[in-house]
Amino acid sequence: MFVSYKWLQDYVDLQGVSPEDLAEKITRSGIEVEGVETIGKDIKNVVIGHVLKCEQHPDADKLNICLVDIGEEEPVQIICGAPNVASGQKVAVAKVGAVLPGNFKIKKAKLRGEVSQGMICSLQELGVEGKLVPKEHADGIYVFHEDALVGADVVQELGLDDAVLELGLTPNRSDCLSMLGVAYEVAAILGVEITKPSTKHNETSEKASDYISINVDAKEENPLYVAKLVNNVKIGPSPLWMQNRLIAAGIRPHNNVVDITNYILLEYGQPLHAFDYDRLGSKEILVRKANEGEKIITLDDEERTLKSSHLLITNGQEPVALAGVMGGANSEVQNDTTTILIESAYFKGSTVRSASKDHGLRSEASTRFEKGVDPNRVREAAERAAALMAEYADGDVAYGSVAFDEIDMQPQVVSITLEKINSTLGTDISAEEVEQIFKRLQFSVETKGNQFIVTAPTRRGDITIEEDLLEEVVRLYGYDRLPVTLPEGEATPGGLSSYQQKRRVSRRYFEGAGLLQAVTYSLTSDKKAAQYAIDQREPVRLVMPMSEERSNLRLSIIPQLLEIVSYNIARKNDTLGFYEIGSVFLNEGKDVLPTEEEHIAGVLTGKWHAHAWQGENKDVDFFVTKGILEGLCKELGIDEAVSYRQATKDGFHPGRTAEILLDGEVIGFIGGVHPEVEKELDLNETYAFELKALPLFHYEKAPLQYQPIPRFPYITRDIALVVEQDVKAGELQSLIKETGGKLLKEVTLFDLYQGEHMEPGKKSLAYSLKYFDPERTLTDEEVVKTHDKVLAAVKDKAGAELRG
Repeated sequence: MFVSYKWLQDYVDLQGVSPEDLAEKITRSGIEVEGVETIGKDIKNVVIGHVLKCEQHPDADKLNICLVDIGEEEPVQIICGAPNVASGQKVAVAKVGAVLPGNFKIKKAKLRGEVSQGMICSLQELGVEGKLVPKEHADGIYVFHEDALVGADVVQELGLDDAVLELGLTPNRSDCLSMLGVAYEVAAILGVEITKPSTKHNETSEKASDYISINVDAKEENPLYVAKLVNNVKIGPSPLWMQNRLIAAGIRPHNNVVDITNYILLEYGQPLHAFDYDRLGSKEILVRKANEGEKIITLDDEERTLKSSHLLITNGQEPVALAGVMGGANSEVQNDTTTILIESAYFKGSTVRSASKDHGLRSEASTRFEKGVDPNRVREAAERAAALMAEYADGDVAYGSVAFDEIDMQPQVVSITLEKINSTLGTDISAEEVEQIFKRLQFSVETKGNQFIVTAPTRRGDITIEEDLLEEVVRLYGYDRLPVTLPEGEATPGGLSSYQQKRRVSRRYFEGAGLLQAVTYSLTSDKKAAQYAIDQREPVRLVMPMSEERSNLRLSIIPQLLEIVSYNIARKNDTLGFYEIGSVFLNEGKDVLPTEEEHIAGVLTGKWHAHAWQGENKDVDFFVTKGILEGLCKELGIDEAVSYRQATKDGFHPGRTAEILLDGEVIGFIGGVHPEVEKELDLNETYAFELKALPLFHYEKAPLQYQPIPRFPYITRDIALVVEQDVKAGELQSLIKETGGKLLKEVTLFDLYQGEHMEPGKKSLAYSLKYFDPERTLTDEEVVKTHDKVLAAVKDKAGAELRG
């Protein structure tokens, strides 16, 4: 909302309060003033001049030589290229030495051999936005009324010395979408009275009811409709002061009748519409819902197809306006209009908003209807418009008005106690101070003991509960006057939960291992939604997806990570490692929200090590990927509880896939991407993993215990066992450790051999066994006895033979 400081002075005494001070006070009271601008603050030496003579330049078709009286001893010669300049006009003249917006200085010049001592200005050159300049002056200079005083300061005449305050209103303060609403607010802040505009006017003996009747079918959407009639109007420019105020508020002037309706909209916050009565084609106004598919041509000459939810103003048959949004072209006020029908109505906000949205016609009027207008101003606004049309359009106002009125205009009554105010604010405000604040707001207040029974005027539709009254008290009392106290009670230092700490540890570990963090969409396509899911469920599909590629909530993170790898490989980045800790969404059935579950996923491809100087190269493989996960588990202190079990899974290589188990429960999987998927996505050999974060991060690890440095030596034995291809290395390792008893402290697999020199269907697994007793030195006999026991066990239970 743009508020003219000079206009505001019509209603409130601002003596001694500068625009900047006023902006500060309004902001402190709860309505933010986003800026204060004075358009003409940098303009100097621009006056009204009288064009005495205008002749075409002898050496330029588009230039004119003008002799202009600027109120000095001698007229000056000015070269002007404006197409509308003419002899006898009163125009804005920037004298030699003048300064225009943008620090543009006017100097004496010579154009095509002729001296120019100044510049005849357009409004745009004086800093007015082009969209606000009246159409007749949009492509040329601005022409003043013939009564304008030669030599007068143009900045003052055009109101460019006016300060404009831009209010950033919150949705609940629609009452300040009018000058009167702002005036009430400022009067309450300053503690002064408000002067309301005059609505007095003479009326003829002719009755408005003889010209028009009002019928409303859609009573819920339009409970109040008022019409007034003005005869014998003369269409012409509105007075300069009104044009100045409209421009300051961001509205382009048109003609006196249209400008008056816009002026009332800004003054009262009540949108009006002016019909050409003679073009209405009827003595009836019928307000009804539109028929589905019905059409109307609006003022912008666009044909619009209507829905049954739209509200129409009709002449009984044909639509003449889309209620609250835009008038129809068939009843538009034109230069030959002589009789005006003024419409002032209360339209339901949601109905106007629907029509405005459907047709893309958001306007100053629709904005106010959407947020709610004051029903008690509907009649007053119509009377004010009639008075202005009588004064500035020479109109004759018909007696009375015609109205349909079934609106409930009862004000809201809300109560609050003094104890509630002071206990909430931490203040000690007296009952007299509170009562005075309500009176400054022009709220009716009745006191019963310490209780205030407040009747809020209908212009303040935001006052409905006691908290609203509390807000009014504190903002006028002064937020800066509230006592400052330190909080009492025990303070709890902030910190990360165990889950958050482990998540952070995991991120640092992955990045330390060389992986990059990825953040991918939670939405995916039908095809990818259930791929690689740990828990196989029906995906959750969106009711209104933005696209088919983003139509389902994902069940796995891996498909998105594979997309990233494919994207990078297509751009010649072939060594990649990504991880993501993100959410998947599990379907819990119809009409039940899905469960959001955090997962950890990663994808690797390309070289794990590539040291050209040392000649070392190592490709990413299953064991590299598994080693990264084992490192994570060790970092989290749960490596003893995690195990791996060979498995098959859709989308993964059948011989390079394993389930990840935590205390025997499956929490994820790891494996090579299936060759068919690699071919489809144009990937190199790629490995991936995904785990559930919740069991991983919630697992209670054993407390950290430090061990003393061993005083006695270890004894190490290495064995290479030949076993069948289907014997699992992990199971064999568990068997060795179990058989070795308390003397066998560590068992490590350090080699796997298959191929040449090995019997078909067989493989060789090499383990390093570490024997140790922390209390004494072991003898060879003890180690040999335990070691032989291990060899016998693996032979009997796993069919393993020592490799020769």
